[in-house]
Amino acid sequence: MTVAGAVRPAAVAGLFYPGEAAALRALLQEQLADNPALGAAPKALIAPHAGYVYSGPVAARAYNLLVPSVQRVVLLGPAHRVPLRGLALPTVAAFRTPLGDVPLDLQAMNSLKDLPQVLCSDEAHRQEHSLEVHLPFLQSRLGGFTLVPLVVGWAPPEAVAEVVERLWGGPETLVVVSSDLSHYHPYVEAQRLDADTARRIEAVQPPLEGEQACGAYPLNGLLQVARRRSMRIERLDLRNSGDTAGGRARVVGYGAWAAYAA
Repeated sequence: MTVAGAVRPAAVAGLFYPGEAAALRALLQEQLADNPALGAAPKALIAPHAGYVYSGPVAARAYNLLVPSVQRVVLLGPAHRVPLRGLALPTVAAFRTPLGDVPLDLQAMNSLKDLPQVLCSDEAHRQEHSLEVHLPFLQSRLGGFTLVPLVVGWAPPEAVAEVVERLWGGPETLVVVSSDLSHYHPYVEAQRLDADTARRIEAVQPPLEGEQACGAYPLNGLLQVARRRSMRIERLDLRNSGDTAGGRARVVGYGAWAAYAA
């Protein structure tokens, strides 16, 4: 049950990205300007969710493709903080960032309540960064839009795909899956592992495992939809933290992809 007027406050502002609006706008502008992308407006994006110093340049490549005609964003990301089976909606009416509040699409959220794999859990959302870090990019590129935020725990691909299909909509709806790639391998090994994962994403060949992508559960659901709809998935960027910030002894992989209808 949605609590009227309730807002999820930013949990990782000042940690994963600047907590002050002017500094956040400046960093977003810099990362978007430094990471251009060419291509048509996508139906879906896959983008990473680490701190902006690490994954922001890769995410910016994806968000540079967006057009203002998008009115609703369906955002799915993995559960890092709370053990979870299924997909969790919050009960709040908006998500807050230093750039303002993003209203939730309550009608769309209510349309999922009959699905057994969908539950309500504010606890799953409270400290979860995998969704939050995308919001300032979306606010910067789209201005006003509504959000359907889903934290995804253990769930088979078809269960996630069923939710995505129900929310698919038309060109007014963008689907975003939040996922990093391999974690804590040496630089060259990570490059090899992530290149293989990238090929599987682009060939639309689920399932992926958690060692390949921490957002494997939501990603596998999107890939199932993409396969059913004969979608084309194009790589926008593939790097790791050794390319963006930090050392190369133990890195985290980041990729960005755009998915297009057939």
